[in-house]
Amino acid sequence: MASRLFWVAAVVLMAGCKVQMTFRGSSVPENVNTASVQYFENRAPLINPLLSQTFTEALKDRITSESRLIINDEVGDVDFSGEITGYDLRPMAIQANAISAETRMTISIRVRYRNFKNPQQNWESSFSAYADFESSQNITAIESELVSDIVDQITENIFNKAFSDW
Repeated sequence: MASRLFWVAAVVLMAGCKVQMTFRGSSVPENVNTASVQYFENRAPLINPLLSQTFTEALKDRITSESRLIINDEVGDVDFSGEITGYDLRPMAIQANAISAETRMTISIRVRYRNFKNPQQNWESSFSAYADFESSQNITAIESELVSDIVDQITENIFNKAFSDW
């Protein structure tokens, strides 16, 4: 009977406890409530006409989904701006017959982060990521998926640099 009473008491106590955890480890300062993301112009030698819009919206989505920040159309408490500096396709894994077995798509982006609440945290940095695919595949058929994967990697790295102190 005492054992049963112990378990009932333990369940009641545990039901009253609340632990809030975040797996991303982001640490947005309390005085920062809004963020703005400026349009990232595509200044790469090779142009993907959808990349600027895709990247800009993906960065906004990352910020709103992984933090409590509200996107401001004007300039927010923190502001992200920059440009796309690279969009490359390069042959990889050259075979004996001088034909590439794989191709690597790389996207590079320069980002300026401004924290108007704490200017000591301002930074400017370049980010890049890549994805490999079989050269026999038609790039037109897989380009949007590759871009999505690469943009996801880059926005995660930008978010982490801005809000996770790494």
